[in-house]
Amino acid sequence: MARYTEAVCKLCRREGEKLYLKGERCYSPKCSIARRAYAPGQHGQARKKMSEYGLQLREKQKLRRIYGILERQFAGYFEMAERKKGITGENLLQILESRLDNVIYRIGFGVSRKEARQLVRHGHFLVNGRKVNIPSFLVKAGDVITIKESSLSSDKIKVNLESAGKSLPEWIDYDANTQTATIKALPNREQIDIPVQEHLIVELYSR
Repeated sequence: MARYTEAVCKLCRREGEKLYLKGERCYSPKCSIARRAYAPGQHGQARKKMSEYGLQLREKQKLRRIYGILERQFAGYFEMAERKKGITGENLLQILESRLDNVIYRIGFGVSRKEARQLVRHGHFLVNGRKVNIPSFLVKAGDVITIKESSLSSDKIKVNLESAGKSLPEWIDYDANTQTATIKALPNREQIDIPVQEHLIVELYSR
């Protein structure tokens, strides 16, 4: 499976804002944006006037990087969003939020989307009682997500369980006693706290 393997802090610097790709490090003084708040490379500190196309491209790249998705898969999600009823940009965000790795991150089972993706790949979670190890699996309203019983002894799972459910979005319900999360409904735009102007991405793909 193709995936980005280079330094993710460069991605935040390229977009000029925190994308929270490394979990706790992003909240510490070690954060690359806190130390070097300019784009990487020889000409990173030069001021450049952004064209309309450039603004649209940066929004698309920012959204891709937040969710850790490569270009071809992102284009596929956009086509899916176009086919759905409603506003294409909002449909796109809803689809991305519905990915299992993102849901695991939102619950708090992973400190970052990257870590959540790794945990899903290792088969630590069940959706409606069945093991799912595909990070791009799209959850639906009513789906129930639990931790596989044998995974409860994992040190990483144990640490993350301490903070699971503390900052849940409205569309997810979590029972700390059973370590079970239920998707109450798919999120609307107001419930998705992603700092992106999705209409610019729609305009980019409409060119």
